[in-house]
Amino acid sequence: MHPAFSVVFFTTATGAGYGLLALLGVLGPLGFIAPDFWPGLVGMGLALGLIAAGLLSSTGHLGRPERAWRAFSQWRSSWLSREGVSSVITFIPAGLFGLGWVFLGRTGGWVAIAGLLAAIGATVTVCTTGMIYASLKPIAQWHSRYTLPAYLIFATMTGSVLLNALLQSFGVGSMGVLALSLLATLTGWGWKLATWRYNERLEIPTTANTATGLAGGTVRSLEWPHTEENYLLKEMGFRIARKHSAKLRQITQALAFGLPILLLILVFVAPWPLAIGASVLAVIVQFGGMLVERWLFFAEAKHTVTLYYGR
Repeated sequence: MHPAFSVVFFTTATGAGYGLLALLGVLGPLGFIAPDFWPGLVGMGLALGLIAAGLLSSTGHLGRPERAWRAFSQWRSSWLSREGVSSVITFIPAGLFGLGWVFLGRTGGWVAIAGLLAAIGATVTVCTTGMIYASLKPIAQWHSRYTLPAYLIFATMTGSVLLNALLQSFGVGSMGVLALSLLATLTGWGWKLATWRYNERLEIPTTANTATGLAGGTVRSLEWPHTEENYLLKEMGFRIARKHSAKLRQITQALAFGLPILLLILVFVAPWPLAIGASVLAVIVQFGGMLVERWLFFAEAKHTVTLYYGR
């Protein structure tokens, strides 16, 4: 599949934003994070800013971005529409939670309920995003048990690393949040390796023979359907060389998982000023690594429509 940067950035930014929002909505009311003005303002600003930036970026992949609003009407049958509806609805409790925390200095009562609803909305939205890809049967690499959990794990991972940097920057670092970010990053690394292993062993059941219903021989094209590149080949027939894929996988492991883990371990033992730098650097490095990971997620996927073109 063609890895459009608008969609790559969308899935990376909204994953981190919704992960951060869900953690703030749960940990704030539980008392793990004090209802201070600046951490609340910056935290909610980062979460909602990443979400808004990602959603706006996703419209760049549409042929007619001005018609994006029409996607909201198909929520009964479309995971894309459900994602749009849930993302908009989530802004309501998130806004109320942010107002209560930042301007009223409260995280209990109705503010706590709004925070919990915002966390639920964030989780549901991430699930709908994952299901957009997990529900596509023609793409075997996505239509698997690994896709949806990956979105939830990566959202928790990037959101917790971002929250740790936020708390460290204001001198209210939490060992629990730091441990969560480290555990989530380790889990994300293991899940990504398991996903790659599954995809490498995957045997796609659909072939030219099964598609045409002709058995007993090898079906092949006598002539190419097109003499030049067309939309289907550009969007669904994108191919990446194995050597480039292997190199990008190494970069993904280093930036998205390996280096952040080392930096988070450093935060455990480093004094406060150094812990801030290590925490912020972990966010920056991991975000870059997740952009590479998302690019590979699309580039390595194969659509069965390419069988028509002899691929």
